[in-house]
Amino acid sequence: MGGKEQPIIFGIRHLSPAGAWNLRKLLDQVMPQLVLVEGPSDFTEELSVLADRKTKLPVAVMAYTSDTPIHTILYPLAEYSPEYQAVLWANEHDKECRFIDLPSSVFLAYMRAAGIEEDAGEEERISVYRRLDELSGEDAHETFWERTMEHFSEGDGYFKGAEVFGKNLRELTQGKDWDDAETIVREAYMKRQIKKAIDSGIAPEQIVVVTGAYHTQGLKESTLELSDQELGQLPSVESQKTWMPYSYYRLSSRSGYGAGNKAPAYYELLWKGYQKGEADYAARSYLSKLAFWQRQNGNMVSSAEVIEAVRLSFSLAELHGYRIPALRDLRDAAMTCMGHGNFGEIAQAVADTEIGTTIGSLPQGISRTSVQNDFYRFLDELHLRRYCSVTADDLHLDLREKLTVKSEKSAFLDRERSFFLHRLRVLGISFVNWQQVQQENATWAEHWVLRWTPEAEIEIVETQLKGDTILLAAAFQMKEEAKKEQGIAAIAKIIEESFLCGMPEMVSFTTSILQKIAVEAAAVEEIAKTVHSLSLVIQYGSIRNLSSDALVPVLEQLFLRACLLLPESCICDDNASREMIHAVSMLNEAALRHEFLSEEQWLQVVTEIAQRDDLNTKVSGYAAAVLLERGTFTNKELELQVQRRLSRGIPADLGAGWFEGLSMKNRYALITHMSLWESLDGYLDTLDDEEFKRALLFLRRAFADFTAREKSDIAENLGELWQLNPQQVSEIVNAPLTQEAQEMLEELDDFDFGDI
Repeated sequence: MGGKEQPIIFGIRHLSPAGAWNLRKLLDQVMPQLVLVEGPSDFTEELSVLADRKTKLPVAVMAYTSDTPIHTILYPLAEYSPEYQAVLWANEHDKECRFIDLPSSVFLAYMRAAGIEEDAGEEERISVYRRLDELSGEDAHETFWERTMEHFSEGDGYFKGAEVFGKNLRELTQGKDWDDAETIVREAYMKRQIKKAIDSGIAPEQIVVVTGAYHTQGLKESTLELSDQELGQLPSVESQKTWMPYSYYRLSSRSGYGAGNKAPAYYELLWKGYQKGEADYAARSYLSKLAFWQRQNGNMVSSAEVIEAVRLSFSLAELHGYRIPALRDLRDAAMTCMGHGNFGEIAQAVADTEIGTTIGSLPQGISRTSVQNDFYRFLDELHLRRYCSVTADDLHLDLREKLTVKSEKSAFLDRERSFFLHRLRVLGISFVNWQQVQQENATWAEHWVLRWTPEAEIEIVETQLKGDTILLAAAFQMKEEAKKEQGIAAIAKIIEESFLCGMPEMVSFTTSILQKIAVEAAAVEEIAKTVHSLSLVIQYGSIRNLSSDALVPVLEQLFLRACLLLPESCICDDNASREMIHAVSMLNEAALRHEFLSEEQWLQVVTEIAQRDDLNTKVSGYAAAVLLERGTFTNKELELQVQRRLSRGIPADLGAGWFEGLSMKNRYALITHMSLWESLDGYLDTLDDEEFKRALLFLRRAFADFTAREKSDIAENLGELWQLNPQQVSEIVNAPLTQEAQEMLEELDDFDFGDI
């Protein structure tokens, strides 16, 4: 296996159960003094973590640049990774083990200089794999590799097969790959490490080198190792290292990992089969697990169907000339016998069985950044560790004090959870997803969806550049945003975020900025957004135990200014009317929430907007709806407005636009006003064909989001007006549009309003 003055070089695939099993057999046979593994040489100091019994794979060690832009390299390992088993074997037999590839700082410098990602440049090799698939008659390279390599457990078949595969792949791609230069440097560096070991007095035959099959030939060739001068010329950047739990999904090629396999959970079954000495273990277990998932999720699968699937999978393997079924055979058999010929019936079960939801874990006290330590400390303190799952979990919080518990910490646990989760959200950590609660108890109820991914860990590591803890990093993030934002709405949003995050110092900092620039605010839309944010903050104050007293005078000042500017701002076109309606809505909500805001002044402003003829009619209609909802608009006043806005001679776009604004609120109340529908019906009768088409655009938009029940109620009114059967009218109103009607409406979407 090794030549004269050469160590034994064992070529592997990075995630290969057969490679791991055959490697251990070789190590048991040779009992080498030293095991050298392809991997960044500065990761050698981290090998004790892999040997720790509390380490549950998959895990990864990550190196990242110490400054921006951040680049990262990951070295993930599963239990069936040959590299991991090499490290484990060395630890079990008290032998030395080292990584021998370029240091991570050099890899990162190369990535930064080239401006590329870690797995870029695989295209040429992928095309070679496709050619191999064509020649082998298999559906994919994964099947070709499994049939020819992963079912090898006897003799030195895997050792020789991997060497031949790597040599041929090298011959087909050499001179074509973008990374040839990097490969040469890497192999020269690894040869330097091998020579260094031999020069230290270790006999070559007492050294086993574990490397990717592609590099086997390169390490055997007579090219020189990297010299001292060449070593000194290698680029390098300052970097840090950290460990992180990994997941089977992230290990899979489906996630984009170039060195991954298609089905990590299935490959674990192959590994267990080797350990048990049962060649067909993976086949039987795969189909059994798939059937179990189906049954657990309400899909019946009989024992007979499972047995038939096992038989069929072995028959399919024999048709291809193999003794053991590959994953392709198992899938086909499962689809036929359990999915009744339809893959869709077993698709979810297949994903769960092949990829799985396994996430690794690491022992306490390992090398982590301070932000990582802070993150995991909070997970434990706030009892959130169980949410570190690849399956999304709902978390409902009640921020009110719990009076049935003994300790203060337990009484306000959900409030502290909320602060922590909002800080993660502000930092862009994908572990958390806030679902807005649309209900009366929105001030104290929160709904989160938590889902763990290795990407979230990378995001946490990158946060280290912003601060040593989650709190400090969130404060830094918001301060940076506050410094660059000039609009009052943006600053108010940061104040709102500060309250959600439970950061009173940040509230004070941003409030002082807001007070300085509030006097310059001019656009009523921006003022309204600011009022909305500050209003929410003042609501949150008591439930989050944070003082918002300093914001009250600011809110009063801005609300007064909005009241003064709003009427004239409603002289606008149809596009701008959306912003104005949103502004009216936000200001109205604030007036309803806070007694210190002038209710009388606000209602005077809304009444003015509802009655003026020179404003956008849609906004005027919406203002009328606000007054109707508040009970300050009598039925008689509504009827007068309807008669005025929907009278003969009013242009179609103005009349229908007003009705559209009116119908945006209080639909039930509107439906019960029979006089409204009489006026609308009479108004439409006065329009000629061209005017009716114009009105139809606005009316179509007004009724677009009415529910079927609301449309049925309207149909009853129309049926009464037209003396028709209400049920028949409802069926017509709710029926799908005919093709002819749909085409007519599509033509109206491009209607030219230039002459209006």
